Amino acid sequence: MRAITSSCGVSIEPQERLGDPRRFDYIVVVGGLLADLAEGDPRIDSFLRLAAAYNIPLVGLCTGPFVLHRAGLMDGYRCCVSWFHHNDFLEAFDGLRPVSDQIFVVDRNRLTCSGGASTAHLAAYLVERHVGRAQAMKSLHIMMINGASVGETPQPGMPLDPASADPLVQRVLLVMQLHLDAPITISRIARLVGLSRRRIERHFRAVFGRPPLDVYTQMRLGQACYLLEHTQRSITSIAAECGFCDSSHLSRTFRRTYGVTPAGHRMAAAVC
Repeated sequence: MRAITSSCGVSIEPQERLGDPRRFDYIVVVGGLLADLAEGDPRIDSFLRLAAAYNIPLVGLCTGPFVLHRAGLMDGYRCCVSWFHHNDFLEAFDGLRPVSDQIFVVDRNRLTCSGGASTAHLAAYLVERHVGRAQAMKSLHIMMINGASVGETPQPGMPLDPASADPLVQRVLLVMQLHLDAPITISRIARLVGLSRRRIERHFRAVFGRPPLDVYTQMRLGQACYLLEHTQRSITSIAAECGFCDSSHLSRTFRRTYGVTPAGHRMAAAVC
């Protein structure tokens, strides 16, 4: 029953002990810093497993899905994780691939979201489900949020370059962003987002006038430019992080696109 300090420094005072999970309509696991979740808590895991046995819906916010997975409660369920924690999830749960291109996922009695503002949209989804759409919209307006977003809404992610207002293109760009260091095929991306390759190509040509593979390469080169300008890392290391076979591969692609080598770009940026 001791107070717990949250990751933002706010002290949270427990109101009661875990007790019988059947008194709840939903049980929400609010994630914290991953370092604090590493060891887990057998009492919480047991409580969550008991809730699952009683078919109480479980909700994971931000890193909450890590807790649910460690308790063995997400097997066979789709799981939403923030793009920011995507690679952390892959490292923690080998072979499991989370959904990181939309703001929340509802899969039967498991509800997971990427955290931040998406928490409000998942809450509004539940208010609409149980109380009504008017009440859901009112609750969002009180929080100065203009309207409800569906779960398939793309996560904001890091600033994208190139960017697009097309939701389909946004989702594909986010997947590309998550695989800059180890590029995947457009066919694989199409399977991950549940769309046909032909449809993705049509949207990319309509938005950018280029095929998605060219845009993917531009994103990787853009990341290489950023690292060249803002770090002192070797060109070999930058090539690996941006999904190029080696420094020679990066240099050839870089020169073909920008008319200068990566080393020349770094020198010019240092002079500016």
